[in-house]
Amino acid sequence: MSNLPKIAWIGLGIMGSPMAENLIKAGYEVTGYTLEADKLDRLAAAGGTAAASIAEAVREADVVITMVPASPQVEAIAYGPDGILENARHGALLIDMSSITPRTSIDLAANAAAKGIRVLDAPVSGGEAGAVEAVLSIMVGGEQSDFDTAKPLFEALGRTIVLCGPHGSGQTVKAANQLIVAVNIQACAEAVVFLEKSGVDLGAALDVLGGGLAGSTVLARKKENFKNRDFTPGFRIDLHHKDMGIVTDAARNVGAALPVGAVVANLVASLRAQGDGGLDHSALLRGVERLSGHGAAV
Repeated sequence: MSNLPKIAWIGLGIMGSPMAENLIKAGYEVTGYTLEADKLDRLAAAGGTAAASIAEAVREADVVITMVPASPQVEAIAYGPDGILENARHGALLIDMSSITPRTSIDLAANAAAKGIRVLDAPVSGGEAGAVEAVLSIMVGGEQSDFDTAKPLFEALGRTIVLCGPHGSGQTVKAANQLIVAVNIQACAEAVVFLEKSGVDLGAALDVLGGGLAGSTVLARKKENFKNRDFTPGFRIDLHHKDMGIVTDAARNVGAALPVGAVVANLVASLRAQGDGGLDHSALLRGVERLSGHGAAV
């Protein structure tokens, strides 16, 4: 029998499935629940156990991990008679790895404490590739003792793992992350169109830019998307639209100006309104192409 904690995993989407599988590979016993039957089949094929409900998944778990799209989904799976808080055992650790508002995380921690359940907010950055390769950046909010308990588990999922402060801090840092990523993708997209309209070899240009000060993880990860116009979703425009709403609202609440971020948030919203919400966020390139009268997106 393993001495590792038993894991319940709720939410097996683009990020959640490979993350849960990495825990299985690390020796953890993982019971999962999600709404899509094929994702439960995938978990079972990887060595996990499929549950028929949230209550069944969490009942015997030492650690419950959630990875769902947004605050409403977190609240839906956490609260109510069929939710996590009513069915997880006293003393369990709930780790929410979704990207949600800081206020939702703070409220969840308070409500869970009343049930004897500990909470960490632990959103991630790195996209689908980072999830598959277990090299995610994990930004955590909560108590030091709970972070220490969860650290070995996080190490099976990511490479950069940092306790950022009290409950909600992980979500605040994730909001800042999404601001930086969106602005970076937009800058890269504008550079791609500029280079192509100037008649420069795009592949050569992106290679040399990647080796200089303009180089970034975004450019390295999204270079092939730009070159091939491959916008298969690793992180959808719809989700980045949600995240830009989180950061602009949180910044307004603390009195921080986001002059460039606000423009990019509107560009993300525009792309979504034009029907591209299901594409990867590198599809911001399509918006620049439309504005420039250039390329297939016109």
